[in-house]
Formats: sequence, structure tokens, C-alpha cells
Amino acid sequence: MMLTGILAGLAAGALWGAVFVVPRMIPDVSSVDLTAGRFLSYGVMASLVMGLTWRSHTWPTLRQALTALGMSVLGATAYYLLLALSIHRAGTEVPTLIIGTIPLWVMLFGKPAGLKWSALLPGLALTAGGLVVMVIATRSERSAVPSAGDTFWWGVALASASMVCWTVFAILNAAWLKRHPEIRASEWSNWVGIATGVGALLLWWVAGSPPNELLALEDGALIAIICIATGVGSGWAGSILWNIASQRLSASLCGQLIVSETLFALFYSFLWDGAWPGGLQLLAAGLFTLGILASIRAHR
Repeated sequence: MMLTGILAGLAAGALWGAVFVVPRMIPDVSSVDLTAGRFLSYGVMASLVMGLTWRSHTWPTLRQALTALGMSVLGATAYYLLLALSIHRAGTEVPTLIIGTIPLWVMLFGKPAGLKWSALLPGLALTAGGLVVMVIATRSERSAVPSAGDTFWWGVALASASMVCWTVFAILNAAWLKRHPEIRASEWSNWVGIATGVGALLLWWVAGSPPNELLALEDGALIAIICIATGVGSGWAGSILWNIASQRLSASLCGQLIVSETLFALFYSFLWDGAWPGGLQLLAAGLFTLGILASIRAHR
């Protein structure tokens, strides 16, 4: 049961890591349109699955539906909109590092009552050490960052707000799933997915680009493929995998597994740039990996 949760959490991290590179793949698409396109795809996928399997599905009560809507804002629409806006302003690496602090906050606030702090310290220390090394590596490679102007620091602020959204979501989502073991992870993902799709449609209606502008984009087919791929992969499939992990593992261990998202995001970023990571970046990745292993050992 624990191994299944760990593998599911790592797989979710691998899918989620891809979304950090997407704003750079299609930079001409606004953050609002990108967010709406991704999560509308997630909502359509969830609706199709529920529609095709409606006889075997549990349908939410009004209270559960409202909870799913709130979770969709925290863990999907608001989180990714803020993240996409931050990447457009500050690049990939710094927002990735800020999001990378989520495991520390989730571990601190989601520690099981019976687990001693001394057991968590090695994982926390290794993860914090990895973040420090990555900050040093980023600053050494981008010496102009401190003088990058208001745009960069707006990116930092937006990434920080994104981090707060997902930290709150991770803790509340795990607590809700543990209080409702009768709800399957896939069912909860579909409920949240439909709520996310509705929210994405409203977001696009209020602040998105007009349809004629979207249809006039040169890379329209590529943009549609990327939105569908991230909506179905990082959205729908990633959500199911994460909910499986949340039902089987403590919030603190799930928090540590979020580090895998940072690792994969950095890996995909290096692939996109066509560059090998430097020595400091490899050291940080090693510390992150050791932090995950230390946390798994502490929770056995």
C-alpha cells in the first residue's frame, strides 16, 4: 500500500514537472489562455469519463461539489495561472525553486501526530540544502537577476502566491480524502476536474482572448495539442495519481514527494534549453533525491 502511494506520487511529479516548460514552449499565448486551455481539457476529460461510466460512479452531494470547486481553485486554476504569470516574468528556474519549497511547508504543517520531529529533520535538511544550492547556482548563472527590474520581482511575488495556493490545497485535499475513504481517488479527481473545467471556462470568458484572435495564431494546432496533453496528462492523470498517494500516505510524506516535481521540472528545462546541468545543479538534484529517500525511511 505504501509503495503504491510512493510510486503514484512520483509519477504525478513527473507529469506536473512538464507544466513548468510549457509557457516557454508557446510564449506568445497569454497566461490566462494557457491556463484556461489546459484546465478546460482537464474538465472535458473528467466529464467524458463520468459520462461513460455514470452507472458505476458516485455522484457528489451539493456540499461535496462546493468542496471540489474550492479545491479546483486552490490546486488548479489559481495555482497554475499564478505560476504561468510568474514564469513569463521571471523565467523557469526561480519560480521552480519557489514552488520547490512546498514540500517543506507541507511537511511542517502535515506531520502525523505520532511522528517525531527528529525523524523528519534529515529529509527537511536535505531538501532545504538542495534549495540553497539551486539558489546559488541560479544566481551565479544569472548575475543580472537582482537588477532585472520590477518584472522579475513581480514574477517572484506571483510564484510565492502560487506556492501558498498549492500548499493549502495539498494539506486540505489530503485531509478530505482521509475523512472520506469511501470516495475513490479517480472519482474525486473527476469531481474536481469538472469544477476546474467550469472555472477555466469562466476565467477565459472574463479575461481570455477573443476566439478570432486564438484561431488566428500561427501555431494554433501546436497550442491545442499542448493544452490537451497537459490537461489530460498533468491535469486529469496527475490528479488521480496524486489522490492515490494522498489516500495511502501521510501529508508530510506526500509533501516530500512533491520534490520530484521540482526535479522533473529542472530536467525538462535542461532538455528544452539543450544544456547539461552544472555541478551545483547536479548536487542540488542529489540532495533532493536523498531528501525523498530519507523521508520515506522516516515514515516506515
